[in-house]
Amino acid sequence: MTGLALISAILGRKLSGECAVLKFHIQPDSEIPASTQLYDQLWFAIASRQFPPGYRLPSTRQLAMQTGLHRNTVSKVYRQLEDAGVVEAQPGSGIYVRAQSTVESSRPWLGLWDQFPKARELVENSLDELLRQGASLNQARELFFAEIDWRLRCSARVLVTVPKQDLGAGELMVRELEAALHIPVQLVPLEDLDVVLSQARSGTVVTSRYFLAEAEAVAGPKSVRVIPVDIYDYGRELELLKELPNGTCLGMVSLSSGILRAAEVIAYSLRGDGIVLMTAQAEDAYKLNAVVRGSQQIVVFDQASLPAVKQAIATVREDLIRPPQLIVCDNYIGAKSINLLKRELGLED
Repeated sequence: MTGLALISAILGRKLSGECAVLKFHIQPDSEIPASTQLYDQLWFAIASRQFPPGYRLPSTRQLAMQTGLHRNTVSKVYRQLEDAGVVEAQPGSGIYVRAQSTVESSRPWLGLWDQFPKARELVENSLDELLRQGASLNQARELFFAEIDWRLRCSARVLVTVPKQDLGAGELMVRELEAALHIPVQLVPLEDLDVVLSQARSGTVVTSRYFLAEAEAVAGPKSVRVIPVDIYDYGRELELLKELPNGTCLGMVSLSSGILRAAEVIAYSLRGDGIVLMTAQAEDAYKLNAVVRGSQQIVVFDQASLPAVKQAIATVREDLIRPPQLIVCDNYIGAKSINLLKRELGLED
């Protein structure tokens, strides 16, 4: 399961700032197990804050009635979410979304006095010396901050981490972050994160909320901070999918194989055989050309795939009766998360 594989899984929208009733769809003819389909959809609802921290999930009976799955299957999915640290069971009450620590509320320096017993004495002596030399407390603070900020800027690295099974998802995040932050961003498979951080522990790890627990388990012991990002909810694309006329040939292109797998599941659960769906990863020129040739009406793709899509259209232009309508998705990483990263990295204008 990949974080980016969960797009489009939510079939409802937030209304007036409150959680709308979400309808989960299971495609019985899909090669993807029903339990995996439900797990992905629930996790997306949580990660995209459609189910916010503290939200009580539907009971196993309610979800079984809605999806047609056996209650034991729903219970299994809830246990998997609980094992992943996403939800928690409260006996006699229900299953609730766990509150995830965020950069706004976390205080990474708590406990450092115990970890470094001599640190308090060193800090106090340095501060006393500055005061004896005539510096004010505000001036001393500025001197400390200036030195710390300078060292952070010299050693700062931003690492994006996702599982190896969908590195295309990480590449999509890297491109968006580099465009927004104007700094180099390194892609590190989650499986290799421990080794990379052991070699150079400075920096900031960025990941989807889907993988927050796994990333923190690796980075926490090394005192490396992890910042989770919220993802785009793909509501506009879901509405488009629902409104397409029967018989539409729809193409989908992405850097992420996970996005495309989820798109197939959701598209067929919503429309069945009402549309023809073709998908391709941006770097697969053969499949991409096939999508452009076959999708005579609409091609939906992420922004990073735009150059590849345009190149494919140019390559097969002579075979096209008319070029397809191109629809570019909004950025995968939400604007709020981008602004948070800028603030935390000291990159605000």
